[in-house]
Amino acid sequence: MDDVPDRIEHTVLGPTTTPDDVRTCLDEALQYGMRACIPPCYLPLATEYANVPLTAVVDFPHGQGQTDAVCRAAKLAWDAGADELDMVCNVGLLKAGEDDAVADHLTEVVASVPVPVKVIVEAPLLTDEELERVGQLAADADAAYLKTATGFSEGGATVHDVEILSTYLPVKASGGVGSWAEAKAMFEAGAERIGASSGDTIVREWRAETEGDATAEPEPGGNDADAADGY
Repeated sequence: MDDVPDRIEHTVLGPTTTPDDVRTCLDEALQYGMRACIPPCYLPLATEYANVPLTAVVDFPHGQGQTDAVCRAAKLAWDAGADELDMVCNVGLLKAGEDDAVADHLTEVVASVPVPVKVIVEAPLLTDEELERVGQLAADADAAYLKTATGFSEGGATVHDVEILSTYLPVKASGGVGSWAEAKAMFEAGAERIGASSGDTIVREWRAETEGDATAEPEPGGNDADAADGY
């Protein structure tokens, strides 16, 4: 597993995220060879500040926007420099059994941009049967990934959920993944990516395990949004 840093999307998405928070996230992504996941309003800043693969969230965190509006938001984020997009599934429609509406929405948003789209399914709110349904719907919509959670609901990534979702599409495990041990468990369950505001900690701990790096302890002043903002 020698490509771990490139599989980490270092994340800053809290409601109080400032431009300086985004710069810090990008600095750490550059330092450790990670990707970054940021709010779309900061894409112009990010593309000028650092050459880092950028994911932007769309219709985050509830996924209740109208399809036309979400498609426009996706296009604007792509135009502003996003390399990938993370959109939120409408969990209410899924739970109501409105699978056709969910499918139409996902299909239109995915087709609106020429970059990979990950579908955030908010797995902590779903039953296994619902996870299987949304996994198939996202696959049929040509989504690139399934993502476990926003980190702002009732829980985060679990091995069980990753195992289910990875039978449909590659998985980005997000929500509460704050250490290399937790990230490793997600990778072993089938995840291809990790989304975490503790990406720097994960990479340091991974290096310590694989290379004997003595710098595994978190550095002062790091991004602590896992605790404060759920990611």
